[in-house]
Amino acid sequence: MDLYKKDALSVNVGTRLRELRTERRISIRGLAQLSGLSANALSMIERGKTSPSVSTLYKLADALGLPITTFFGEEREKESVVFLQADERTRVPFLRGTWEGLGGEHFTGRVEPFVLTLESGANSGPHTMVHTGHEFVICLRGTLEYQVEDKYYTLKPGDSLMFSAHLRHRWRNAGGTVTNALFLLSGFSEGERPTAMHMAKERGASS
Repeated sequence: MDLYKKDALSVNVGTRLRELRTERRISIRGLAQLSGLSANALSMIERGKTSPSVSTLYKLADALGLPITTFFGEEREKESVVFLQADERTRVPFLRGTWEGLGGEHFTGRVEPFVLTLESGANSGPHTMVHTGHEFVICLRGTLEYQVEDKYYTLKPGDSLMFSAHLRHRWRNAGGTVTNALFLLSGFSEGERPTAMHMAKERGASS
């Protein structure tokens, strides 16, 4: 399955963060207090000197009172039909990986498909997570280890996993090569941010 025939639109997270912060007239120090991150770490992100982890994006979105998908670009009206060409997908780099949207950020329904590209050692954070709805994942390349409650599953190319998302879960790329995996979150509660919730917070992380 080739999801990479064309280059997707890469979003500059640092520039987008500065725009969102400035629009809300929040200083870097103010955002640091709201997010629990250091002012130095925020400055490094805004200047493009470092890439934030997914957990850091979660903290920033939470501090700004916005869905994490806001970092993917300008907000647009939700649609009941979303046709997305390969070169129109948005791609957000984070620490040891890349998030690539497949249209869920523009869809009116409660379903969010996305692809994660994960370097060796990339993981969803030190803590398990729970959210409403259902979760489906299929490994496209490499190896993905998933923990659901107290059971571990190793997904290789073509292997899939589906479960009720209220069960405690987390994932990691435990292999030595890059992993690509397609995720689908569905049936979540209105107002919930499943993509953000899916990436667990890393307590004490500074970037």
